[in-house]
Amino acid sequence: MSKLSVHIETFGCQMNVSDSERVAAKLLDSGFELTDAADSADVILLNTCSIREKAEQKVFQRVGQIKHQRAERQPLVGVMGCVAQLEGEAIFNSSTTVQLVAGTGATERIPSLLERVRGGETRVLDLGEREEWAGFEIPTALRHSRHVAFVPIIEGCNKFCTYCIVPYSRGRERSRQAFEIVEEVQKLWAAGFQEIQLIGQNVNSYRPKSEKGLEGFSGATPFSRLLRAVASEGIPRIKFTTSFPRDFHADIVEAMEEHENLCNWVHLPVQSGNNRVLRAMRRGHKVEDYLEKVETIKNSRRAISLTSDVIVGFPGESKEEFEDTLRLTEKSEFHGLYIFKYSKRRGTPAAKLDDDVSPDEKARRFLALESLQMSIQSKIYMEYVGRKVEVLAEGFSARSQSDLTGHTTCQKVVNFRADKEVIGKVVKVHVTEAKAHSLFGQLV
Repeated sequence: MSKLSVHIETFGCQMNVSDSERVAAKLLDSGFELTDAADSADVILLNTCSIREKAEQKVFQRVGQIKHQRAERQPLVGVMGCVAQLEGEAIFNSSTTVQLVAGTGATERIPSLLERVRGGETRVLDLGEREEWAGFEIPTALRHSRHVAFVPIIEGCNKFCTYCIVPYSRGRERSRQAFEIVEEVQKLWAAGFQEIQLIGQNVNSYRPKSEKGLEGFSGATPFSRLLRAVASEGIPRIKFTTSFPRDFHADIVEAMEEHENLCNWVHLPVQSGNNRVLRAMRRGHKVEDYLEKVETIKNSRRAISLTSDVIVGFPGESKEEFEDTLRLTEKSEFHGLYIFKYSKRRGTPAAKLDDDVSPDEKARRFLALESLQMSIQSKIYMEYVGRKVEVLAEGFSARSQSDLTGHTTCQKVVNFRADKEVIGKVVKVHVTEAKAHSLFGQLV
């Protein structure tokens, strides 16, 4: 049989990107070809996100597009990832185009599943659990970047926030063994990667089955010990996302102070600034707890950039309770804030609540919080003008092929004029201009 060419399209978070990288590696190792050309591929795999209902709708729209764009030679279409895990066999009933549905745990089994379709099965379904963290040998060419690598350390979530679908799509928390993570970091550093990002739904909830790989490293939690173990390998930059407030220990900040290569950025989603709303969300932390952690971060010997997430218009949120979120945002002085208008997510406890905040009121709250955040952010970004920052040059700017773009250690986007020869290097940039969400400068 001739080799099948496979095109992978990825929607959603860094974990989905990492899963797609692993699928690509497994496919290549199993004799499939990979292609960037969707219009000529034998197989199109859609790696899906279900965090919001609109993200899920995009997937089914894409399936429809494929059907109409490829009237002559229909490709084999597979849906994998979070939507596949949640919807399962119902996807086949919604679309006769789809022949493969593979859940979040089926990543390593995709090649054998495709062979079953190739062998004549018209509906192949796999919603089984992930094999024990297999398949992490990913060639550099298959990574989303040749300079920044995602390293999953934990998958799933035990928190069950009332608005969130992740515990149902990704399952319970499962942590990789520390020695496997350290070995992967060693290989990435040897392969020339300048930055790794330790990723997971809640990275600081990391709890491996054994201490192998963490021997000799101190720390109040397994995660802070892992940070010290990874930092000791010497790779220039280590970032981690996302942190869960309840599990964020002050020792994480101490580890960042001890190791310069643990980058000065923390993403710590608060979601609301009101305790009643936080209880309704089942977040497991109070406003006072969160602000205490903010103070720990602000009082660090290093200047740590703090970013967060907020949901406005959660069921039952009053105007006064929303104003508490404005006050928390003022106190926290976030360097960046992702704001979401609440929308019902089928299958979550919150979907049973009365969505009683009107769309107009949600929009008003969104704009009010955005306006406040931009005033805070503008002041913070202006303080970078005139300073020199270290930037990992990651590629060409989306707006101009004359400019390169990259990130600082504190996760600021910086665009600057330079030759392509510096891509992949950490360079110094003199910041000359602050924009809404990025900085602009000149190569030093």
